[in-house]
Amino acid sequence: MSWNEPGGDNKDPWSGRGDQKGPPDLDEAIRKALDKLSNLFGGGGGDGQESTGGPRKNLGLIVVGAIAAIWIASGTYKVDAGNIGVVTRFGKYVGETSPGLNWHLPVPIERVDIVNVEQNRTLAVGFSSFGEAGDRSEPKEALMLTRDENYVDVRLVVQYKVSNLTNSAKKFLFNVADPATTLKQVTEGAERGVIGSSDMDFVLTEGRNEIVTQIKKEIQEVMDRYETGIEITSVNLQDAQAPEQVQAAFQDVIKAREDKQRLINEAEAYSNDIVPKARGAAARMLQEAQGYKDRVIAQAEGETNRFSKMLGEYLKQPDVTRKRLYIDTMESVLGEANVVMVDVKGGNNIFYLPLDKMAQKLPEIESQSVAPAAKAEAAPVETEEQPAAVRPSFRGREARGRQ
Repeated sequence: MSWNEPGGDNKDPWSGRGDQKGPPDLDEAIRKALDKLSNLFGGGGGDGQESTGGPRKNLGLIVVGAIAAIWIASGTYKVDAGNIGVVTRFGKYVGETSPGLNWHLPVPIERVDIVNVEQNRTLAVGFSSFGEAGDRSEPKEALMLTRDENYVDVRLVVQYKVSNLTNSAKKFLFNVADPATTLKQVTEGAERGVIGSSDMDFVLTEGRNEIVTQIKKEIQEVMDRYETGIEITSVNLQDAQAPEQVQAAFQDVIKAREDKQRLINEAEAYSNDIVPKARGAAARMLQEAQGYKDRVIAQAEGETNRFSKMLGEYLKQPDVTRKRLYIDTMESVLGEANVVMVDVKGGNNIFYLPLDKMAQKLPEIESQSVAPAAKAEAAPVETEEQPAAVRPSFRGREARGRQ
């Protein structure tokens, strides 16, 4: 018959009490547990008589001591280089231990968590990496709106580690529930803020380094304010491009921009080639003009000085000076003429000697096949006749002057 059926004795087999109401007696439960443990290792029986099994009692004490020793030794642990041990007692932070062999109160009193403060951890924002299979874009994280209301697909890689400053490991373990998730959310917020304050062309071209620097600064400020114990080592802009839906049009824009830059470079190259030449030609013309100016001025000053000196001589001897000027002028004019007028003294005939035509026929005469001896004889004859023809011209003029 069950204890709780009608007609039973209504005694609770677990509490050992009859119909007494209320919680079980704690002292009695502890005493019964001790009695059972004593019987297990050779103690007194349930009838209250002392056991006479001495060896069994000693064996039990040895086993208990061995178990206690193993339990105490289980608190020994080793912290490798580059790691910090964080000790907690019943879940409460106690302190940090340096690398080496250490000991803490065994479980469940105390426990230790090893934190690597030199390991570089990597966080990807905007894409998921699949190793050799490639990367897959995450549109919810990658697509961002710029200041000029354009969408860009940005992929960012953040590298971080636990700071080796005091209590950084404690902050990393206890101040945030999931440091990696917190860092990813902070990174995404900082990234959207920086991208949203920049134009699309700036993000895709020359502004990458500045954007990365600004994002890293904002992430570190927020993580320090949260006291996460995380140090940002680097932020890399893996890729920044237009969304896939407008990729073709965007490629055309990039090509047009490259063509524009190429034409600008060609124009600059042409300018760098032609401008120095033009400047050199201008400088040469200026120098030539300056030289011509100096030459004309010097020539004019010389003519003035010569005229002044000649005027003084003219005032002293007018006739002689006038005749000398006439002779010099005629010599300068007739010296370039190819015609010689020969005036025979005492006659009315004037001989015309066309020296210019004679000079033109001279190469034809030399080209003919004439004996060398004849050429040698003809040469002195011409040299003798020419002075004879020229000299009378001066005598003729002198004669006419005397008449």
